[in-house]
Amino acid sequence: MSGKTNTMNNWSVVTSNIRKYSMFIILAIIMGVFAFLTNGINLSPRNITNIFFQYSYVLILAVGMVQVIIIKGIDLSVGSICAFVGALSAMLYNRPLDMFSTVALALLMGLVIGAWHGVWVAYARLPAFIVTLAGMLLFRGLTYIVTKVNPVSLRDMGYSYMSTGTIDELFSLERFGNYFPAAFILAVVVLIIFFIVEFEAALRKRKTASEHNHHVAPIGFIIFKLVIVTVLTLILAERFARFRGLPIVVIVLLITVFLFHFLLNNTVLGRYIYAVGGNDRSAKLSGINSEMVTFIVFCFMGMLTGLAAVVSTGYMNSALPQAGNLFELDAIAACYIGGVSAAGGIGTVVGVIVGGLVMSAINNGMSIMNMGAHHQLVVKALVLLLAVFYDVYTRRKAGLG
Repeated sequence: MSGKTNTMNNWSVVTSNIRKYSMFIILAIIMGVFAFLTNGINLSPRNITNIFFQYSYVLILAVGMVQVIIIKGIDLSVGSICAFVGALSAMLYNRPLDMFSTVALALLMGLVIGAWHGVWVAYARLPAFIVTLAGMLLFRGLTYIVTKVNPVSLRDMGYSYMSTGTIDELFSLERFGNYFPAAFILAVVVLIIFFIVEFEAALRKRKTASEHNHHVAPIGFIIFKLVIVTVLTLILAERFARFRGLPIVVIVLLITVFLFHFLLNNTVLGRYIYAVGGNDRSAKLSGINSEMVTFIVFCFMGMLTGLAAVVSTGYMNSALPQAGNLFELDAIAACYIGGVSAAGGIGTVVGVIVGGLVMSAINNGMSIMNMGAHHQLVVKALVLLLAVFYDVYTRRKAGLG
């Protein structure tokens, strides 16, 4: 009887983990479907690299947007801010400034704009929807004013290198056979760190489980997860290495994901963000300064929008007054597809990155198939609707609302 109970408990742990990683399964299915429809073109080294070149701004914006949605907010202004900061940063680069200073100033501009929104939402207690809707109109208008409705050309290709350059080209690394080495080097480093963190977490969970008579995932499932992550990481590294090497924007994205994943899961501020999103009133009664937490989250959102502005402007190699159109839709959709709850208090950085990759894979696959932009908008709308329906349905089924 005891053995049967343990088997059932182990199965429930496995099924809960499968639900947790369902987005990875969906991403794999989508890539497989488009591989069939495009004769494998979507999985080619060139195309995999171009996906990160083209859609990395979505992933960066999603890292900020997940925090805003966790605290039950929204930011509709990120597209307009990307256009505004992109135009100003291009003008600064043409003064001329070096790229490092340009990026630093873009982050600072984004931070200031995020603080502007944060003051209205946190301290003036205006709805985030209204504040950021006003911001969307304000910064789109300011973009038209500062650019005089003309594109801002860049003085050279240096600005775009962060968006479309590679580490191997930057350091003039030689090929080994058919492969550039930087992607494999980074893959090994990432996997070593991941293994250490996972084993430490597994040991900590098992120790806690033994103390409180809880059940944890069987060791076989943990090993299976490590094998899958290893295989996927090496496949991705091989795709990068076969084309032009490791994209610089992937390094930028990894650093961003690591910093905010660590912040949300391993810091007091991260716990406060989840607490405010879960129940703002209870958080205040517990002594949490919810206004300050909200203000900080909007500052993070603004700063990441500044970074996304540099990346998107660099990819286009010019600052367009109409840039950033529907960026907010892509970021919000990435969050909800990646498991963020519409009710607040639930969401992870890794989840929204996978959600962003799902959206990117769909967009890229439809582009390869020469489907028009209007068809892509229809698909985005349906995917977003289904993602929110899934969240609401599962919460009702679990008795959470």
